[in-house]
Amino acid sequence: MKKKTWKIIVRHLVLALLAIIWLIPIVWLVVTSLSTTKGVSYQHFFPEHWTLANYHQLFFKTDTAANFPAWFKNTFIVAFFTCIVSSAFVLMVSYAFSCMRFKARKPLMSFSIILGMFPGVLSMIAVYFVLKMIGLTDSLAGLVIVYSAGSGLGFLVLKGFFDTIPYSLDESAMIDGANPIQTFSRIIFPVLKPTTATVAILSFMWTWNDFNMPLVLLSDESQQTLQLAQYVFKSQFS
Repeated sequence: MKKKTWKIIVRHLVLALLAIIWLIPIVWLVVTSLSTTKGVSYQHFFPEHWTLANYHQLFFKTDTAANFPAWFKNTFIVAFFTCIVSSAFVLMVSYAFSCMRFKARKPLMSFSIILGMFPGVLSMIAVYFVLKMIGLTDSLAGLVIVYSAGSGLGFLVLKGFFDTIPYSLDESAMIDGANPIQTFSRIIFPVLKPTTATVAILSFMWTWNDFNMPLVLLSDESQQTLQLAQYVFKSQFS
């Protein structure tokens, strides 16, 4: 028993040490941003004098070269609406493939898995010309549509959780007179709230950090997202 306890203690100490090592650069970046020193100082880990002037300048004293509030706003709009739409698509596709039985179910699943083997960058040129024909390049709506259109192909993770839910719950709801929409919203969805939150968070983070699609679709400076704008901003001074 003591040996097992010591193993647990050593394991947690190692994990704590790794967490500290991982957090040190992040903490250093945060405290450096709160320093009165212009630029990066390697003499002190914590600044001698603290200030919020850097954040005030970042968000309230913008110019045409560094308009961070607009970049944050554009990125948040795209990530927020993509998160909602893509999560809804993934939920619907996962529920259909897991809880419903129809003839094209297995061929569609196989086709989706094969299609997911190809990287999305292969379709970027075709996507650009399609959006250009319908006038959705240089628009945040076009980005939301592109990000959301292929989100249903990521149903495999959520489908695995749908498969763990007993089908007897669906049958009981049907016997009580519930239609498929009521069964999903009142019986199935409450059970999968944690998993749905995970899918939504991953969708938001992926959209927030994406660089390739905004690079292809956005040329208007007023519509640029944060990742693209930072690249353009850096290129101007390099």
